[in-house]
Amino acid sequence: EGRHQGRAGHTTMSIRLRELIRNVRACKTQQDERACIHKECAAIRTAFKEENSELRHRNVAKLLFIHMLGYPTHWGQMECLKLVAGTKFPEKRVGYLGLMILLDERAEVLMLVENSLKNDMHHANQYIAGLALCSMANIATEEICRDLSPEVETLLSNSNPYVRKKACICAIRILKKNPELVENYVDKVPSVLGDRNHGVLLTGVKLMYQMTQLDPSTIEPLRKEVGALVRILKNLVLSGYAPEHDINGITDPFLQVGVLQLLRVLGKGSAEASDLMNDILAQVATNTESSKNVGNAILYECVLTIVAIEAESGLRVLAINILGRFLGNRDNNIRYVALNTLVQVVNTDVAAVQRHRQTIVDCLKDPDVSLRRRALELIYVLVNESNVESLVGELLAYLPVVESEYKEDLVTKICSVVEQYAPDKQWRVDTIIKTLTMSGAYVSDELASSLVSLISKSPEIQGYTTSKLLQALKEDLVNVAQTLVQVGVWCIGEYADTLLDASHGGVVVPASEALDLLDKVLRSVTSSVTTKEYVLNALVKCSARFSDNTEAQGRVRSLMDPFRTSIALELQQRSVEYSSLFAQTNIRSGVLERMPAMEKKKKNQAAQLAAVGGGAESNGGGAPVAAVQAPKPAGEQDLLADILGGMDMGAPAPQAATPQAPALGAVASPMGGGGGGGAGAADMLMDLLGDASPSPAPGGMPGVSPGGPAGLADLMGGGPSPQLPPMQAASPMQAMGGAAPGPITAFEKNNLVVRFGLSKDPGNNSITIVEATFTNGNASPMSDLVFQAAVPKYMKMQMQPASGTMVPGGNSGTVTQTIKLANSMQGQKPIAMRIKIEYTLDGNRVTETGEVSNFPPMY
Repeated sequence: EGRHQGRAGHTTMSIRLRELIRNVRACKTQQDERACIHKECAAIRTAFKEENSELRHRNVAKLLFIHMLGYPTHWGQMECLKLVAGTKFPEKRVGYLGLMILLDERAEVLMLVENSLKNDMHHANQYIAGLALCSMANIATEEICRDLSPEVETLLSNSNPYVRKKACICAIRILKKNPELVENYVDKVPSVLGDRNHGVLLTGVKLMYQMTQLDPSTIEPLRKEVGALVRILKNLVLSGYAPEHDINGITDPFLQVGVLQLLRVLGKGSAEASDLMNDILAQVATNTESSKNVGNAILYECVLTIVAIEAESGLRVLAINILGRFLGNRDNNIRYVALNTLVQVVNTDVAAVQRHRQTIVDCLKDPDVSLRRRALELIYVLVNESNVESLVGELLAYLPVVESEYKEDLVTKICSVVEQYAPDKQWRVDTIIKTLTMSGAYVSDELASSLVSLISKSPEIQGYTTSKLLQALKEDLVNVAQTLVQVGVWCIGEYADTLLDASHGGVVVPASEALDLLDKVLRSVTSSVTTKEYVLNALVKCSARFSDNTEAQGRVRSLMDPFRTSIALELQQRSVEYSSLFAQTNIRSGVLERMPAMEKKKKNQAAQLAAVGGGAESNGGGAPVAAVQAPKPAGEQDLLADILGGMDMGAPAPQAATPQAPALGAVASPMGGGGGGGAGAADMLMDLLGDASPSPAPGGMPGVSPGGPAGLADLMGGGPSPQLPPMQAASPMQAMGGAAPGPITAFEKNNLVVRFGLSKDPGNNSITIVEATFTNGNASPMSDLVFQAAVPKYMKMQMQPASGTMVPGGNSGTVTQTIKLANSMQGQKPIAMRIKIEYTLDGNRVTETGEVSNFPPMY
C-alpha cells in the first residue's frame, strides 16, 4: 500500500521508484527538481533511521537513481551492506548493485562485505553467486582479491557454466590487482577452452590474454593451447548458421576477435606456434565477409595477427591486400585504420605495400584531413630510388592545397626525401628550388642551410644552381620566402662568374642581368634589412667576379652609394667600408675570394650555440633575445664584428653567465664589481619600466652589451646586427679634442646627484659620449652602487665599468662611468633614457628610477 509503521510509532509514506522518476521528469525547473529530490531524500533518511527492512531495497533503488542524477548519496552506503547480508534475492540484487555504484575500492566499508562475498560465491542459487562474483570483479580491493583468490580458483571448475563465466571475469580483476598470483591460474585456465558455452570460452580467452600481458613468462606454457584455440576458431569460421551467436551473418565475432588477439601474442617469436595458425588465418582472411563492419573488425584483427607472428610470405601479402581493399572502402574510419596499419607494417614488407601506392596517393585528395596526414606519412616511407621522381611529383602537386599549419612540415619532408634519394645533384637542385619557390614563406633556416651546403660542396653544379635561382627570383620576388631570396643573392655574389658561360648546363646570364636582379631586390618593398645586407655583400663580391667589366664595376658602385647615408647603421657601415675597399686593390681580390665549403646546419644549432653564449635565444615570451658577452678584463670591448668572414679584431672576450639583452632597445648596467642587477637584461628592462622588483645581480659581471643574432646570417656572411664602434679608453673631452657643453643633471634625489657630461664622437656625429658622475651629499657613504639604463629601439648603447661601487659621503668623492650612445634617428628623434639606481645607505637597500629627457637639442 506504500505505507509502513516505523518503530518510532508514526507513519511514513514511501513512494515507488517509478513514481519518483515520474515526479522528477515532471519538474519544470532545476529548483523544482532539487526540491523534489531533497524531499525524497528526507523520507529515505527517515526510513533508514526506523530500520524498516521490508522497504529497504526500494529505498536503496531510489537512492541509486538519485545518485545517477548527481546528488550526494554517501549517507546510504551502509544500507547496501545490510541488503547484501539479507537472505532474499531481490534484496541481494539491489544491495550488490548499490555496492558497485555507490562505492569504489577506496571505500573502507568494503572490508565489512568480504565475508558476505565469500559465502554468496558458493550459494546454491547461481544468480546470487553471479552477483557476488560481478561485485568482486568491479570493486574488490587488493586485499579482498588476495583473500578470495582460492575461492575463485575453485569456481573455475564449477559444473555450472554461468558461474564459470563469472569466475573468469573475477579472476581478471584478481590478477590485475595481484600480478604475483598469475602462476596459480596457469594450470586452471586451459580447462575452460574445452567448454561448449561461448560465454565461458570468451571470458577464458580474455583471462589468458590478460595473463600474458601481466606476466610474459606465461606465454610459453600457454603456447601448448594453440591447437585448442585453432580448433575453436575453425569451428566458428566453418560452422553453419547459429541464431544464438549470429551477428550479421558471422558467428560470434566477439569470440573470434578474442581468439585472434590471443593467437597474436602466442605466435609472436615462435615459428612452431605460427605454423599451426597459418591455415586457419588464411581461412579467416578469405572466408570472412567484408561488406559489414563486423567482418571488417575480424579481418583487421586477422591482419594484425598475421603481421605479428612468423607467418609465411604469401600470408603477409594476403594481409596487406586486405588493407588495400580497406583503402577502397567508402567508410573513412576503415580507410584510416588501413592507412594507420600500413604505416606500422610497411617496414616489414615494403614491396607488398608498393602495389597499393596509387591508392595511397589518391588519399591525398580526400577531404578528410586525418586521412591526408596518414597518407603523407606512408608516402614518405614508400619513397625509394626507383619511384622518388613520381612520388615527389605527387607531393608537389599536393603542396599548394595543404593546410598552412602543415605546409612547413611537408616542405621539410619533401626536401628530406629528395636529399636522400635524388638520382643526381642537378635533379635534386631543381626539385628543391621548385619546392622552396612553391612553399611561399614556409622555408626554414635548416632547408636553406642544407641547400647552401650542397652548393658550396659541389663545384659542378654551382653555376647551374645560381642560374636557376636567378631565374626563379626574376619570375617572382614577392611571394617567395626572404630566406630563399637570401640564398639566391648569396649564390650570385659567390658564383657570379659562372653565369657568363654555358659549361654548367644552365642559361648564360650576362653581368647586367645579375646586377638588375640585385637592384630589384634592393628596391623591393618586401626585402628586409637583412636581405639588403646580403645584397651589399653580393655586390662587393660581384665587383671581384666581374673584374674585367668596367661597366659592371661602375654599376656596383652606383648601387652601393645610396646606402652611405642609410638610416640603418649596418647598411650604412657596409656601404662605406665596401666603397673604401675598392681603393685597396692589393688586398681586394683576396678578401673577396669565394667562401669555403660549409657544413649543413644541424637542427636547433642556434639554440645549442646560445646555451654556450654564442647565439640567439628566446625570452620566454616569443621575442628573440640576443646573447651577450662579457667585456675584456681591461675594460675595453671590440664590438665591431668583421664584415668579411668573422675574423677576430682582438683577443677573445671571456665567456660568462651573463644576462641577455632584449632585441627591443638596449639595456646595460656595468658597475665595477656589482654586475648586471637581474637574472637577465629582459628583467632589467622590466625593472626600469616599473613592472618588476629588482633581481639579484650575478657576481663579477663587469659589463653587458647587446649581441647580434646567430644562425643562417652568420653561415652565409650576413653579419651581425648593427653594433657600436669599440669603446675607447680616452675621456669624452679628449675624444672631442675641444671643450664640451656643460653637464646636465640626470638625477637628483636623497642627496644623490648624477650628472652627465656630453660630447660627440669626432668620427660620427650620431654617436654621443656620456660621462656620468655620481656624488653623495649624505654624511654616510653609499655602497654597492648599481646603475642601469635603457634606451629606445632606435638607439644602441655601450657602458664601460664604473670607477667604483662606493660613493663617499659629504661630497668628498665621486664615481664616474662612461656611456656611448648611437642614435640611428639623429636629427629626427632626440636621445631618451630610462635609468635605475640601486645603492645601500645606512644598511638599507634603496632603489630609484627616473627618466633623462633634458639632452641638448644638438644631441
